[in-house]
Amino acid sequence: DRTMPLARPTGQIPDTAWTSGFREMTEPWKGAVGCLGVAVFFAMTIGIISWQALEQSPEEWVLRGRTGGMLWERRRGALLLRVLPAGRTVAVIAVGGVPATEPPPPRDRCWHDGGQFCYTWEEDAELRLSLEPPPTPATECYGVRWTPLRPDVMLKDCFSMANVSWYGGASIRAQRWPLNSAESHAQPFVSGDFSKNPVGYGPVLERYFLGSTGVTVTVAPDVPLFLSLESNRHFCLETPAGRAAVPLRYLLCANTTTPPPPPPRLSPSHRSPIWQYYGPAGSAAKIKRGLKSLAKKLKRHHLREGVLALGERCTAILAAAVRPDHVPSERRKRHDSTHAWDPSLIKPLQLSITLSPYTSIASPLFLRSLRDSEVASYWLSLQPRFGGCSVPLLTTWKGRLCARLNVTSKAALSWYLARARHLRQALGATYMVFEGAEGNAFLEQAVPPPAELAGDQYTGVLAAALATLGNATVISAGARSSHLPLFVQMSPLRSDWSHAGLKGVIPSVLHYSLLGYNFFIPDAVGGSLDSDTPGDQELYVRWLQIVTFLPVMAFSTPPWLCCDAWVLNLTRQCIQRHRDFVVPLLIKYSEEWLRLGYPIFRPAWWLSPTDPTAFTIEDEFLIGDEVLVAPITEKGQTWRDIYLPGEGHLWMDTNTAHVFDGGTILRNYSASLAEVPVFVK
Repeated sequence: DRTMPLARPTGQIPDTAWTSGFREMTEPWKGAVGCLGVAVFFAMTIGIISWQALEQSPEEWVLRGRTGGMLWERRRGALLLRVLPAGRTVAVIAVGGVPATEPPPPRDRCWHDGGQFCYTWEEDAELRLSLEPPPTPATECYGVRWTPLRPDVMLKDCFSMANVSWYGGASIRAQRWPLNSAESHAQPFVSGDFSKNPVGYGPVLERYFLGSTGVTVTVAPDVPLFLSLESNRHFCLETPAGRAAVPLRYLLCANTTTPPPPPPRLSPSHRSPIWQYYGPAGSAAKIKRGLKSLAKKLKRHHLREGVLALGERCTAILAAAVRPDHVPSERRKRHDSTHAWDPSLIKPLQLSITLSPYTSIASPLFLRSLRDSEVASYWLSLQPRFGGCSVPLLTTWKGRLCARLNVTSKAALSWYLARARHLRQALGATYMVFEGAEGNAFLEQAVPPPAELAGDQYTGVLAAALATLGNATVISAGARSSHLPLFVQMSPLRSDWSHAGLKGVIPSVLHYSLLGYNFFIPDAVGGSLDSDTPGDQELYVRWLQIVTFLPVMAFSTPPWLCCDAWVLNLTRQCIQRHRDFVVPLLIKYSEEWLRLGYPIFRPAWWLSPTDPTAFTIEDEFLIGDEVLVAPITEKGQTWRDIYLPGEGHLWMDTNTAHVFDGGTILRNYSASLAEVPVFVK
């Protein structure tokens, strides 16, 4: 029978049969018989306990599938996912929120259905396991649904990290690969901005976790999810206790291959490299002169191609001069003719502009909507409980008190997209970057969000709308939007060698790619955030060597301002290598991504899925199946150990033409400051 573990049965010994006999006995006999009864009682108790220990297995099958099943482990109060015929346990899930180690008598309410198992902890929670349709024939999936029976029950399932490496989920400040060594307290599983909350989750996340044992965990999109990470112990999925009894639902799938995320409809495009503009920004005239000056310097240093990127503030200043909101329509033609921005001034370079869904409460846009009583139509607002006017939900954005675009309003979205198209045309921009897409403004203010904006739905709705602008669009966050033809801007990193700096680049690349975000723009070479050691030429070079093999190369500091002349020459070589060697690879494997959903940037275990050594390698990555990049990420080193994946394959060093066997480790492999180890299969 499929049952949960039995609590030790306790019963009362009937006393009516003993009463009459005791009345007729003498006192000595009564004492003897009493001692004998106590001895018999203890003997029976020991016998029952021994029988339970010997006869009852510590594990019990509760639901069997075709290639495996779910078991209950009594000792830890845990669910086990086991695959057959090897009998290998691929996931251990410690149950929290219910008295799992001391369950009540079992009651399988689904005994009549061989595809389900139901169990109830009286007055606490109900567990329902079910066999679910698999995404591929070789996969077997199990639905797990916990339903609280009281509002104060907090559901919590913790997935053990013992002998399992876990990937996916949320991006974090100092990204790790796998996430076993990450640490995070329980907090809402919502994308966030590290500049606002450094210990929160980052801008790209998905409710998808992959274990090195071939198991995947996919949480239902409508579950109000909390996630916690306890380093090298477990990660936990939680639902908060509250007035509403909200179930915790997720899907467990066991397979030896990685079920890919849904493939995108169209791959985005972006020209490389990107040169971020940090020149004078006091007025539109100064910005125009600064852009023209930067373009001339790039041409003089033989860096003629790429994109000049304006930040949000410079975009707003230039846009106000070209097509200001406050200029009456009858004066706009004269205004445009005298202040027009001419994109030919920077050719052959192209222009990128930056927008956000925020507006200052002092801006003409917000004041006009306030005057016209259209705040709730255009900006996120709090609805009063008992009638009255809506109150705009204010938040901070880049140090200013702002309102945020109401993406649930069709009128607001249409206006916003029309304004973006207009600015792109007026400024002659090729690319548009949209910052501030991450986060839930309601949760930041400790206000329950409306149902249509729960979790990361703001990010998803905004991303879907921005995708209509074309595949030259960049967004700062990703949540359930990997299928859209958008570039994703990675979070800024520190200018140092830590996991919040250079060491975090490759883990972030693997994290983004696994979750389906293969087209991203990494942080600028050398990092964007200040550190204790600014102007580190070695850091700049090692960073440059990594981004050469990524979709886009981005610079905030030109090499002639920070480094020696040979670094400028190396930059030219890296840009040429990116264009001639990397871009064709990206095009080839983006077609495979569109067809099969496989990530473009792959971890070492992609070619060595059964080698535990490959599971924790976070300083190498593959482009498809044929190129391995193994850069230096330690300061002062000119050598490193390199793992060559894929036993039976041969790898050739592109620097020396030496050939090595796959499935081996090259110890103390030389890599001078001007070199990056790259192998082709």
